[in-house]
Amino acid sequence: MVNVVTSERNVYEDFDLESDVLYFKTGIQGLVSFHGRNYNIKKRMTAEQLQQLTDKRGFFQISSNCYVNIGKIKAISGGTIYFGSDISESKQVSVNRRKQFVIQQLFSQRSSNKDLRITP
Repeated sequence: MVNVVTSERNVYEDFDLESDVLYFKTGIQGLVSFHGRNYNIKKRMTAEQLQQLTDKRGFFQISSNCYVNIGKIKAISGGTIYFGSDISESKQVSVNRRKQFVIQQLFSQRSSNKDLRITP
């Protein structure tokens, strides 16, 4: 019998920003908190790494320190962004009306995502 080593990726150490992270928050002294479906990871980053991170095109700044992954949003309702398919159990982030309107405009441009629900 041959033992095969599977190369499973450890999400806590080696996560993909675009596919694993729902949103992230920047903190003091370069500390960044990444929020995924089942985890929260804090990492310290240099000013250059932080600048590259905040310049990512797939992320939208909703507050002074919070960036959401546009591709992972499933619903927007009543000033809240939902990231899961089941709203009652999904991760969520509050957003003000102006930013909610901008995100809705972004989604009207990206009409290919049929799973997204946006309600006023």
